[in-house]
Amino acid sequence: MPESNTYPIEIKPLDISPYRKGNTNCEYITTFDSGRPGPHVMLSALVHGNELCGAVVLDRLFRESIRPVRGRLTLGFLNVAAYERFDPEQPEASRWVDEDFNRLWSASVLDGNRDSTERRRVRKVRPLIDEVDFLLDLHSMQHASAPLLLAGPLEKGRALARKVAFPALVVCDKGHAAGPRMRDYGGFGEAANSKNALLVECGQHWAQRTVEVAQETAVRFLANFGVIDAGLAARHLSLDPAPQQVVEVTHPVTITSDNFHFTRHFTGLEVIANAGTVIGWDGERAVTTPYDNCVLIMPSKRLYKGQTAVRLGRFVS
Repeated sequence: MPESNTYPIEIKPLDISPYRKGNTNCEYITTFDSGRPGPHVMLSALVHGNELCGAVVLDRLFRESIRPVRGRLTLGFLNVAAYERFDPEQPEASRWVDEDFNRLWSASVLDGNRDSTERRRVRKVRPLIDEVDFLLDLHSMQHASAPLLLAGPLEKGRALARKVAFPALVVCDKGHAAGPRMRDYGGFGEAANSKNALLVECGQHWAQRTVEVAQETAVRFLANFGVIDAGLAARHLSLDPAPQQVVEVTHPVTITSDNFHFTRHFTGLEVIANAGTVIGWDGERAVTTPYDNCVLIMPSKRLYKGQTAVRLGRFVS
């Protein structure tokens, strides 16, 4: 069953069919080559079909004819099949068609025999992702919560987040038991590899401010690598960065029963003062905070067995 929606839909879904042809071997993915040496940088949107902000930002970049001044720039709309099912009356229902696009990014999964709408698309996109040096994956969240940069578990991800310097909250985690994310795939997830990736959660799925956060983060990401003209980048920046704080996730809570519920309504970034506080029940097992001043990261409404209910972390800077 789709989760109930309690938030207004302030973002109008766009017609992205003009971008279908692209110029790569993958529909809805376009690469611009400056002809000058430099990195291959990618902005990806619609990994989840109900997360609209990234599509709006990519559309803006296309319309404003932003091109790389060095290296290559790729703009990609990924889970288009899910996005095409978006229904304002049931806006949560188009997150995916068959399974989560962002839990499939490992060789063991992709080289296997199982089939789904998402697996076919990931297998098609995979060779292009293999060519990307630096990736920013644009997402949004179920609840109205402050935006987050998900930097992964490695120091190189944390260092890149510091350079981008927006949003103010950086979360370092290993991902989900249900499967690896695109930002952790291949060289992105290898400490000795120069490739790097960030995932940005820009705010509540359908809030207009989420679009502005996505644009700010995307432009800062591109400017960090010198892929776009500095003056052009400055004209597209409108939000003031705050000093960054880092949350290190220590305990992802994976649901093990068919009956999980929280003890109260959490929306994210609540700080639970005392260790041992019960925040939920996984069947008959109490889910408790492992230490004082525990931060709740992205509590989910998708409380199904095998999924992540919430991530527990602490401020480290």
